[in-house]
Amino acid sequence: MEKLKKIMFPIMSAVVVVSTLISFQASAATTTFKDVQANHWAKSAIESAVSKGYFKGYGNGLFKPNASVTRAEFASLISRVAKDMPLPEDAKTNSFKDLNGHWSKAEVDRAISLGFINTKDYPNGFKPSTPITREEMAKWLSSGLVASSDEYKTAFAETKGTLLPVKESFKPGVAQDKIPYLALAMGTNLMNGFPDGSFGMDKTTTRAESSAILLRLENVLKKEATSFDDLNELRMVGTEKSNLELVSSLTTGNTSIADISGKRKTFRNGSGSLVFHRLIGINTSEPKKKASIYTSLFMTEFGMNKYKNSGLLPVFKEITIYPTKNGFDVGDYLNGVIDMNAGYAITNKLGEKYGYYSIPTLEPAKFFAQHKSGVRVWVTDNLNLDKPAGQFNMDDGSYAVIINND
Repeated sequence: MEKLKKIMFPIMSAVVVVSTLISFQASAATTTFKDVQANHWAKSAIESAVSKGYFKGYGNGLFKPNASVTRAEFASLISRVAKDMPLPEDAKTNSFKDLNGHWSKAEVDRAISLGFINTKDYPNGFKPSTPITREEMAKWLSSGLVASSDEYKTAFAETKGTLLPVKESFKPGVAQDKIPYLALAMGTNLMNGFPDGSFGMDKTTTRAESSAILLRLENVLKKEATSFDDLNELRMVGTEKSNLELVSSLTTGNTSIADISGKRKTFRNGSGSLVFHRLIGINTSEPKKKASIYTSLFMTEFGMNKYKNSGLLPVFKEITIYPTKNGFDVGDYLNGVIDMNAGYAITNKLGEKYGYYSIPTLEPAKFFAQHKSGVRVWVTDNLNLDKPAGQFNMDDGSYAVIINND
């Protein structure tokens, strides 16, 4: 018995030592900050980003989650996340004179070499202490993705003509050369819009928000562009001018909405004409099909519940109406077309939130009188998922059909 005790004592001691070491290591691996409360939305992201060596605290147990991130800081952060990306043979050095002697110089040069930052965007110097805007952030992230693979490069090209699901798309509008950067950032879920419907291009980003973005970037760099459903949808809308096949069992067959985009349709009653731009469908009834990235742009929760399992596909068409008749009214438009170019007013008020027009239900003649040279509007319609939907016919003979794919 005494011999057994002597054997058991060192074993128990070893267990205690090992348990203590494990407990110590677990505690050391869990980084906590006094200014990041347990219920902070980014607590997990912050602690993960710090444990991976991307971020550092400020000392005294502080992280400062609401502090803005500067250009130098974000360049350094993405450089650390992209640590496994190989540098090209012509890696950049001494990219900006105002970085000489600056703590971030090496990492900024590396971010430039990897394609995240274009030096031509900063002809007057990098100005490292300037808080980075969300527009800059989207451009850096997307540029890095494009530099990382040919597929992202293709995705970039295919989203030049897409629709971004944010209010900046409508008022004041986004310059076409900026659209692909925002599309790649949103399509890969690196960055998203705000509850007010905006992307916030001029806003800055906090350290907490950046922590979450960095972890997403780490994940995105490991994936192909085609693995992101939202990016695929943005690409399809950019090239085909519709997301129809992704969100429903309907198809345009051998035709394409792109075949009629930009084409004119003269009203048969001689009251004016329209130019068709694109068609967006919102999936409410087909669980095997994609939920559209545009859902919040056009549909309220009430509307989604109303159409749930209805067998209908709500569609939204962007057209420009050119009235020529004095006193042009909604009836002139609806009686002027008898094909799929027809549509009805969107009455859910989301147009006011995002900044797009629909055909008005109050004083429409006054509205069109104020837009005699043409007005771009969105109209809505419902397509039956089980029956052939119809056809668009344009003045030049171009057309597009919508049929069931089954």
